[in-house]
Amino acid sequence: MTRPVFKRILLKLSGEALMGEGEYGIDPLTVARMAEEVKAAKDTGLEICLVIGGGNIFRGMAGAAKGMDRAQADYMGMLATVMNALAMQNALEQLGVHTRVQSAIQMDAVCEPVIRRRAERHLEKGRIVIFAAGVGSPYFTTDSGAALRAAEMKCNALFKGTSVDGVYNADPKKDANAVRYDTLSYDRVLQDNLKVMDASAVALCRDNGIPIVVFSIREQGNLARVLAGDGTATIVQEEN
Repeated sequence: MTRPVFKRILLKLSGEALMGEGEYGIDPLTVARMAEEVKAAKDTGLEICLVIGGGNIFRGMAGAAKGMDRAQADYMGMLATVMNALAMQNALEQLGVHTRVQSAIQMDAVCEPVIRRRAERHLEKGRIVIFAAGVGSPYFTTDSGAALRAAEMKCNALFKGTSVDGVYNADPKKDANAVRYDTLSYDRVLQDNLKVMDASAVALCRDNGIPIVVFSIREQGNLARVLAGDGTATIVQEEN
């Protein structure tokens, strides 16, 4: 599959990807490996924004399902994303990669507030910007936060690193006959309710012409291969 060359991307990682083989929390070795993947991508000349989910620590919707107030649970989930962002920042800086964490919930002792023009300047100076705390409001997922930051930062594409190598017509972990798509349109994803990202995130990418590239982050070296057009992935974009 031939893919365009990108100058600036937003990389969205699930919080669960940081758990490694564990069932909860942050595995330092896994975070270090992912940081190496991100560094390898940056070394190609890319400008990179990062968004990391918080599901390895706390997921707001899961808390709400167990009786918690949804808004309160979502704020707890946002704080989990800040913890993941700081863990990734530490791993990247140990590799010599300069980073800044910007949080949509202000916490000056550990990171910057989200300021678009400051983030632009960081990228121009070769730093990776990690956006944390989603959009700063409850009832929105980190997928929506990733789509918002991708649009705000004028990224050429949104890369979503998951535990599977693309988008399927069924869950490949449960259905051996599931078929992977090479390409999809935004409208097809929305109409068929394919589990790429939540609907508001897909619609925001569609409205701003931002392709979504879904690939497996668990496979070592895969991010660089996908960026080079060699890896296995599904790209969601406007139909020609």
